[in-house]
Amino acid sequence: MSNSTSECGSDIGGSLISQLQALQNRVQELESENAKLSSRLSKCFCHKGMESRRKNTGGDKTRKKKTTERNPGYNLTIMSHHPKRYVALKVMYFGQRFYGFASEAQMDPTVESEIFKALEKTRLLVGDRKESQYSRCGRTDKGVSSVGQVISLFLRSNLKEIDANNKISGELIPEMQIEGEIDYVRVLNRVLPSDIRILGWSPVSIDFSARFSCLSREYKYFFWRGNLNLPAMENAGKKFIGEHDFRNFCKMDAANVHNYRRRITQFEISSSNMRFEGDQLCAIKVKGSAFLWHQVRCMVAVLFMIGQGLESVEVIDVLLDIEKTPRKPQYAMAPEIPLVLQSCEFEDVKFICSSDSGQALRIHLENEGRAYQLQSAIFQEAALSCLPLANDQSLLNDGTIKVASHIPLLSRPTEPSYEERRAKLDSKR
Repeated sequence: MSNSTSECGSDIGGSLISQLQALQNRVQELESENAKLSSRLSKCFCHKGMESRRKNTGGDKTRKKKTTERNPGYNLTIMSHHPKRYVALKVMYFGQRFYGFASEAQMDPTVESEIFKALEKTRLLVGDRKESQYSRCGRTDKGVSSVGQVISLFLRSNLKEIDANNKISGELIPEMQIEGEIDYVRVLNRVLPSDIRILGWSPVSIDFSARFSCLSREYKYFFWRGNLNLPAMENAGKKFIGEHDFRNFCKMDAANVHNYRRRITQFEISSSNMRFEGDQLCAIKVKGSAFLWHQVRCMVAVLFMIGQGLESVEVIDVLLDIEKTPRKPQYAMAPEIPLVLQSCEFEDVKFICSSDSGQALRIHLENEGRAYQLQSAIFQEAALSCLPLANDQSLLNDGTIKVASHIPLLSRPTEPSYEERRAKLDSKR
């Protein structure tokens, strides 16, 4: 019995040892095969690209976020086969929380980035920005608002052009077809943030450009009248009308802008019915074919100095004469929040808004207005609760401390001229 048990145990042990050796041999074979495959894969160009992408994304949250934003949650290649049409969209936005309209500055949020998020979410895009022939009328800066910005691009359409064989003959929908089309205003406004709204849409020809087809742009700058001399400001502002070199009324970009001549076609100052603590809200309206960087805010800043009696009306003539004044005096621009891009004018472009979308739009804007009026009431209550100011503290109506002594513009330090800036840029090349 014991011999039988011993032989049985010996057989089992031998079998296990044999299996273990077989497994070990197989592991060695697999390891050898794995080493060969790894060696071959390491020489593969595609694999290197994948490894490079893995390294680049590791811990780089900013880059990961931008990649996510550039890639919508649906296949643009598939969407590009849908019927499409070229349209212009009229856009309103309250700019206080945005880093400007355009998204190239790599700062978030921008109005443009929010609009493209909505376009992706609503499946209206039929390609990337280049494929969609996207263009915008203006690049408003951080904090600036608009009630008349215009963009143009290809969007998905409900309509199909049918040929004689009852087949879809092309992707492009003729301009005149409107009935049965997607209500772009309603669809986009349902997903856009509350401070951005589409006011209307219009079919346009494929050679239309929101930037280059624009005939004129109009800005409004709101301000409280206070003790400002409005007639003097208006007389000074009329001097802007016509074609002038506005290099002393802008932020100069000598690297990219070489022509500082612009044409102003209209200037006026108007009063509104809105009042606060006995003060009246007014607006400066400026219309022109195009504007330089920060041009309106620089113009307004000098007009405020004239309205306060700190500068004469004639200072406008001196600053517009670049032979007499080739270098811009240093002065602060007017604040950005009161500036509004009021309208952009195009030939034969009529924006459409359905009655239902228009009603929803009006209700939304009225509710937003009431919400801001409530905030204003809270700030007013806080102001009433403040201790009285000391006798030697006088405030301007825009809330800034009045400067005791004013240095005349023509006596101030100046910025480099355009020629000096260009010479410096050329010397670095």
